[in-house]
Amino acid sequence: MELKVNGRGVQVEADARMPLLWVLRDRLNLTGTKYGCGVGACGACTVRVDGQPVRSCAVPAASVAGRNIQTIEGLAPPGQVHRLQAAWIAEQVPQCGYCQSGMLMAAAALLDRRPRPTDADIDEAITNLCRCGTYQRVRLAIKRAAAART
Repeated sequence: MELKVNGRGVQVEADARMPLLWVLRDRLNLTGTKYGCGVGACGACTVRVDGQPVRSCAVPAASVAGRNIQTIEGLAPPGQVHRLQAAWIAEQVPQCGYCQSGMLMAAAALLDRRPRPTDADIDEAITNLCRCGTYQRVRLAIKRAAAART
């Protein structure tokens, strides 16, 4: 199947029902997207498809063929840091870091949709689970990144 990942067209041999997560990780070696729960509940596997956050463990790869898939590896151009990543570092968001790529992808989709999100906007959009409980720092980082946009 033909996929468009991080701006590049790629040909992938995989069963059409294989979850996008495993195509990204096992076939394309894009291991920044993490496996968490396997049922779309935790958000560790969040990527963006046509700009929208998607839980890649619950999406058959064939269902997103021809659409724009963005992983954490494609959030910023090579050698650069996205403003969200810079804000994550400044606010010291990660502890174990496992959920962070999915959180960042959900946050990027939020900022595209709502450039100046309120606390309620953040709470509604960021449904990813963080075992370390860094939700307050996530909120601060999203607001920092929103302020950096201008």
